[in-house]
Amino acid sequence: MEITHYDNDQYTLPQVVIPPPKPLLTAVKSSMRETFFSDDPFRRFKNQPGSRKVILGLQYFFTILEWAPRYKLSYLKSDIIAGVTISSLAVPQGISYASLCNMPPIIGIYMSFVPPLVYAILGTSRHMAIGPMAVSLVLLANIVSEEVSPAENPELYLQLALTSTFFAGIFQACLGFLRLGFVVDFLSQATIIGFMGGAAITVILQQLKGLLGIIHFTQKSDVVSVLISVFTQFHEWKWEPALMGCCFLFILILARNFSMKRPSMFWVSALAPLFCVITGSLVVFLTHADKKHNIKAIGHLQKGLNPVTVSDLSTVIKSRHLVACIKAGLITGIIVLAEGIACGRSFAAIENYHIDGSKEMIAFGMMNIAGSCTSCPVASGIFSRTAVNYNAGGKTQVSPIVMAIMMLLTILFMTPLFQYTPLVALSSIIIVAMYSVMDIPAAIHLWKIDKIDCMICMGACLGYCFGSVLVGLSIAIVISLLRLILFITRPRTLNLGKIPNTSVYRSVDQYPAANSIPGILILQIDSPIYFANANYLRERISRWIYEEEDRIKASGERGLEYLILDISTVGGIDTSGIRMLEEVKKNLDRRNIKLLLANPRSEVIKKLDVSKFIEKIGREWMFVTVSDAVESCKFLSHSSDPSSAEDKVKPSEDNV
Repeated sequence: MEITHYDNDQYTLPQVVIPPPKPLLTAVKSSMRETFFSDDPFRRFKNQPGSRKVILGLQYFFTILEWAPRYKLSYLKSDIIAGVTISSLAVPQGISYASLCNMPPIIGIYMSFVPPLVYAILGTSRHMAIGPMAVSLVLLANIVSEEVSPAENPELYLQLALTSTFFAGIFQACLGFLRLGFVVDFLSQATIIGFMGGAAITVILQQLKGLLGIIHFTQKSDVVSVLISVFTQFHEWKWEPALMGCCFLFILILARNFSMKRPSMFWVSALAPLFCVITGSLVVFLTHADKKHNIKAIGHLQKGLNPVTVSDLSTVIKSRHLVACIKAGLITGIIVLAEGIACGRSFAAIENYHIDGSKEMIAFGMMNIAGSCTSCPVASGIFSRTAVNYNAGGKTQVSPIVMAIMMLLTILFMTPLFQYTPLVALSSIIIVAMYSVMDIPAAIHLWKIDKIDCMICMGACLGYCFGSVLVGLSIAIVISLLRLILFITRPRTLNLGKIPNTSVYRSVDQYPAANSIPGILILQIDSPIYFANANYLRERISRWIYEEEDRIKASGERGLEYLILDISTVGGIDTSGIRMLEEVKKNLDRRNIKLLLANPRSEVIKKLDVSKFIEKIGREWMFVTVSDAVESCKFLSHSSDPSSAEDKVKPSEDNV
């Protein structure tokens, strides 16, 4: 960087440099790379022979080809133990979640067979446990049930759920291939916390049907309808299932709290659901409670491999239900991605390895596409099951493969053993699982940190509870977008002052000890300048000037002579923004106030140069730092002869 010398005071000033123009194609290529390939996925292919590039390409999409050759046999024991442990949790959870969504109970077991195998081949998380996630299944069931009643037409209901899963997989895979993961970012963490909390509340209340043995129950999912249905059917309440359910709840909660206090005993809470299922089945079988004591069992479970459902998909796609399936697929696909990727990244951070978001989207998409063709509704990564896998010592993707093998053995040989499982046991398992989903400490944390985030969380939760899935999501997304629009259209402008004994200039609000410079107003614009905020910034800068002039008149200080705009945090500007700067300059000229710009960014100064704004303001009035701009203003102000002072300040070379 060149240095300009001031002869009289030996004052040196670094120049603001205008970057050389880039060819259009080069600029577009650079912009596309920054937008879609921020992690540079093609780095591994550089300077590699053709055959090696083919191998690396296969390893990129099929991650099993990357980790399998490096697999250590010392991991096998840990992976087998972890796989068997999570399979013991997968059976009761799968049956419970399938029943929750009015699907055949065997569907829940199917979901722990095919999807985990596909994810093990394509996914990048070493600890992710795949299976049915209650919230996404409830979401899918609520949307599909608006189109077809599961009680009146269960076969079509299941076909629509599988078709929705197919579209969810297509959507997820496309996001991964096109590297459009930022779409998922529109669901903030606050939205997910609130949405899952609302889902948990409604699901828990719906389990009162099984817990109290109610026969006639509402098909609606909102809190008001469920509570009305519970209390208007008081005459159907039965004490036997209520007693058994309370016993199971006590066991499950006790096991959960015990494992939380002693993490090394994680297997206690992991095996508790299976213990309840086995105990309940034995009680029903030995006492004939399903016939004598009003305790219903799930009944016959189909034995055998997952039925292929490709023909069912083609039938639904050609029907009038196609739009509803696409809508359900898009919504559940986003929820599954947001929750699943967050789950994988949480455990990757613990073990200090990297999760590739684009690969995860592709893996989730292909997993759900394959699942939709094999009787598996939308699957996802599950926090609770992943935590069990991690605590059980799972090291690699082999543990989900072991779980899938155990599920295969279950659906081939052991499904008849579960036909006596009481529905009240499943309701108890769901209640405890859903209670774990409600992250109340996180909501309290949101309130302490950011009130608007807490509003988004509560909007999603209450909208889901008292409206529907779409109402909850709509409220959260609308508040989030309004907040985003507010940030864009109303950026902050800060008044800067000099911190004593330094050359640093910072906001006087944050640093009360920072001193303002007489005759100089220093403002910092804290966002890009675009059409959406240009008019606001023009008015806000004018207001700063009015307020400063009023303060000067009241204090009797020297009049305002210079306005320095620190645009170091302005990452971009459009034609409306440039027009705003021109209007500000005209307004200042009428007041005999000089405009200076400090530290313009590369993209900004290129546009200012092309638009001829630099010529209008004067090249000598642009500076690398605020300190340089202030010193230049002081030099001018201290010169007794304005004409000679101008000659002194104007450098032999331009500052730009």
